[in-house]
Amino acid sequence: MTASSVVPLSQPRSAPRPFVVVTGLSGAGRITALHALGDMGYVAVDNVPLMLLGDVMNSTVGNPGERAVPLAFGIDTRTFGFDPRALVRRVDELRQRADVAVRLLFLDCDTEILQRRYTESRRPHPLAPDRPLIDAISEERKQIGGVRDAADLVIDTSALSPNTFRQLLAGHFALGAVGTRLAVMSFSYRRGLPREADLVFDVRFLRNPHYVPDLKPLTGRNPAVAAFVAGDPGYRPFVDGVKGLIGPLLPRFDAEGKSYLTIAVGCTGGRHRSVTVAEELADWLRGAGRSVTLSHRDADAAGDAGGAG
Repeated sequence: MTASSVVPLSQPRSAPRPFVVVTGLSGAGRITALHALGDMGYVAVDNVPLMLLGDVMNSTVGNPGERAVPLAFGIDTRTFGFDPRALVRRVDELRQRADVAVRLLFLDCDTEILQRRYTESRRPHPLAPDRPLIDAISEERKQIGGVRDAADLVIDTSALSPNTFRQLLAGHFALGAVGTRLAVMSFSYRRGLPREADLVFDVRFLRNPHYVPDLKPLTGRNPAVAAFVAGDPGYRPFVDGVKGLIGPLLPRFDAEGKSYLTIAVGCTGGRHRSVTVAEELADWLRGAGRSVTLSHRDADAAGDAGGAG
């Protein structure tokens, strides 16, 4: 059992204790998630036997009058006594308590990616001592499917870099955050839709700098590229329309308690048009006083000959 050494940010005793249960497929990023939550101020503990869950929680309460620390527990198929149905029942019981604000986080990942991760790390899968790796992954997915269905949040880490994964976790679980935290990202349709996106906008109708030799090697962060993209007659009506759509939604998301919203802008290659639009949207949201993270998933990928941009 390992615990974070970071001194946690405390919560008032009168407020429910933030409590995140991290589970999911082995190799999908549970340890990375616990480290990220520990950095945020949670007491992060891994491999807590389910039958000891209540005892561990009570041992971290502290003395009367002290502030309750936020908790993050990692539990999965390698945890002693793991039972997916019992885990769901225990989380449901905790959801009824007024002193605990429990959230069940399930980490998912494509089978091919999990195979590659295990091959590269050379670590054994917990269900693969005497069977092929792909069979172990399939069996684990079958065993914990009910936990996924009961989760408050499912994050697929297949295409997430460690930094993007940590940003996503911070958006959902940062302590003391007020209002909906926003992430704006650009991406390439050629490399697939970002699975974490809540709102997706397609800007492939704009003029493509890929076909301008001087602009092709640059990205939408370059002023010359940004000016070229913004010079399209359709640019300003589109961007203003997106702002008009998103603006009124944000107070509603705040009122509903939505913690994180990801806005994704895509073009063919993810280097030019989507980057320019994402940059403007992020600047606009920050100017409105919003907490915003900005990322360009595919901006630095090598452009293809077939109309990237």
